[in-house]
Amino acid sequence: MIKPQSSHKRPIFSAKEYADAIISGDRSMLGRAITLVESTRKDHRVLAQQILELCMPYTGNSVRIGITGVPGVGKSTFIESFGQYVCGQNKKLAVLAIDPSSEQGLGSILGDKTRMEMLSRSEHAFIRPSPTAGSLGGVARKTRESILLCEAAGYEVILIETVGVGQSETTVHSMVDFFLLLMLAGAGDDLQGIKRGIMEMADTIAITKADGDNVQKSTTAIADYKSALHLLPPKNNGWIAKVTSCSSFENKGIDEIWSIIESYKNHCIVNKHFFEKRKEQAQYWLNESIQDELSQLFYSNPKIQKELKHLTQDVIQGKTSPFLASNKLIDLFKKS
Repeated sequence: MIKPQSSHKRPIFSAKEYADAIISGDRSMLGRAITLVESTRKDHRVLAQQILELCMPYTGNSVRIGITGVPGVGKSTFIESFGQYVCGQNKKLAVLAIDPSSEQGLGSILGDKTRMEMLSRSEHAFIRPSPTAGSLGGVARKTRESILLCEAAGYEVILIETVGVGQSETTVHSMVDFFLLLMLAGAGDDLQGIKRGIMEMADTIAITKADGDNVQKSTTAIADYKSALHLLPPKNNGWIAKVTSCSSFENKGIDEIWSIIESYKNHCIVNKHFFEKRKEQAQYWLNESIQDELSQLFYSNPKIQKELKHLTQDVIQGKTSPFLASNKLIDLFKKS
């Protein structure tokens, strides 16, 4: 280990020291490495990429589970209960979030670990709050890289939760193996508020809070969602989406959801879709990363920044078209 520059500064570690510690399962170093991934500082990003490069041979050995749901569905309570069950199976669990809404002051459920008090105490669990700000693309890229670091640290089950709404569900779907949609009983109203696209992405729909007076409502909701799923086109992996119910409060149905996930993984491994999907996702994120890096290079260019102000005004005032303005900027970028 390299000695700290002063007694008031944190020790400075090399990429190899970070990677070795992560691979050995050091949660503290894993957390620090993810902080580097999330940082906007160039030197931090360079170090983060070096760490990722060393960790890559140790990645891929997990099941990645995406979780989304309507507001008030009880995602944090479900993750607490489900996470404890997974840890009880002697598996290491990591919980990450995609939360582009947090920059608007809406917060993240993972920002308050006290809501997962029992799970956060488990030596088998690693809970990481989402970045506090950033565009969906930026937050998603950092989450994708965090997944790889968690896998290198030996986490066998990784939950990626979408806290934001809309496009974030599609983004989560692009980085997970299994997509779980949590819904409330009262399917008639819920079906009106859930987009068909999200229903199509779901590998399983779980009706939450199926306890007390809600048991009968949950039974009705299961029937309604099963009927709705029959109207959707079949999945190309041959999997028929399941509908079930659970109660995090009573710990009912949690084991069944885990069994469904295991069945799904086995199904997709047998028909070779599991690893094919991962290859497609890796290619997708390669293209996303290229676009993201090019965009940063473009907009951080001083000549572009100066000319963009003038051309923006020309476009607003109708003196030039957006297409002509963009071509001028791209030509300028090529020459700079």
